[in-house]
Amino acid sequence: MKNNPQKLLLWMTFIMSLVFAVWQVLLNNFVIERAQFTGAEIGILQSLREVPGFLAFTAIFVLLLIREQTFALLSLTLLCVGVAITGFFPQVLGLYITTVLMSIGFHYFETINQSLTLQWVEKKNTAAFLGKALAWRSAAALMGYGSIWIILTWLQLDYQWMYAIIGVLGLVMVITITMYFPTFPQGELQHKKIILRKRYWLYYMLTFFSGARRQIFMVFAGFMMVEKFGYSISQITSLFLINYVVNLLFAPAIGRFIGRIGERNALTIEYIGLTLVFVSYALVEHAEIAAALYVIDHLLFAMAIAVKTYFQKIADPKDIAATMSVSFTINHIAAVVIPALLGLLWLTSPALVFYIGAGFAVCSLILAINVPRHPQRGEEVALFGKLPPLTNADK
Repeated sequence: MKNNPQKLLLWMTFIMSLVFAVWQVLLNNFVIERAQFTGAEIGILQSLREVPGFLAFTAIFVLLLIREQTFALLSLTLLCVGVAITGFFPQVLGLYITTVLMSIGFHYFETINQSLTLQWVEKKNTAAFLGKALAWRSAAALMGYGSIWIILTWLQLDYQWMYAIIGVLGLVMVITITMYFPTFPQGELQHKKIILRKRYWLYYMLTFFSGARRQIFMVFAGFMMVEKFGYSISQITSLFLINYVVNLLFAPAIGRFIGRIGERNALTIEYIGLTLVFVSYALVEHAEIAAALYVIDHLLFAMAIAVKTYFQKIADPKDIAATMSVSFTINHIAAVVIPALLGLLWLTSPALVFYIGAGFAVCSLILAINVPRHPQRGEEVALFGKLPPLTNADK
């Protein structure tokens, strides 16, 4: 239905995933073939890409001027423009600049999209909806990878045109949904200031380690496929295709599964699995096994839905927009530093990079034990007992 805000959320997610997936899958081959990147340069680029995520808390100040829905659509526009021009700057400095531009749009959109999701979707339906959104992301990525195959095989165009075509297509889609969907009410009036509450400490810590751990997967797992095992762009694209087909098939079921077993059990499964995967990355010597680990890794990250539903259950509804902005900054504290530092470490010991990732997963597992079986306001933490009753400072 036109007047369904959840449809708007799904279409915005679709556009973001379509454009970003193409940027991501082409990146490693593009920077190695055209800009002669090593692990050091790719680490710096990825660190720069995460700077806008670190500054995501500034979204709350932008919301003093415009509505969240408008902000999300403008952020999508910036993402599409950044990707469209990427291929025209195949130098180190040019790639750094276009990456930051694209990243500003991407991270602001993700911040506002999460906030609107937690406001527009009922708590009992959130896990299932987020699973459905993951499936839409996967369908969009599959469409993007299909477009890469068409452009490479049939049209035989260069990188710059692959980036330009997908960026312009995304821009046209943003304009279309902006014209089609009305402006929806936001529900609870959101706080327009930075909010840090001590009763959200467990959510903050889970978010921090999630950001640290995910950077190692996003930056170095794919880079290993190209550098160590010599994967071509068609092979990398095929690997991403497998990832997203698996997510398309299983993500909705994972969302419903989390709704049944609860956040604590879901996060425990995820972090045990990720610990094993990262240790395996450090030891793997066969390209086929590395590819299988990559698919399993990607599937396990779908369980991170549980962190968002945990927060939704413990949060004051008025805190959601402000806390999403702050949580994105927390998520990216490590993300800004880790790619550059571990990029230098990669030059001497790639295996140690993945052992560090396993250590982050173990830290996350310890934190997950603290999540209550039935989280709610006043019952944010289980292991150390309930926090004192809310004070005026917490309200």
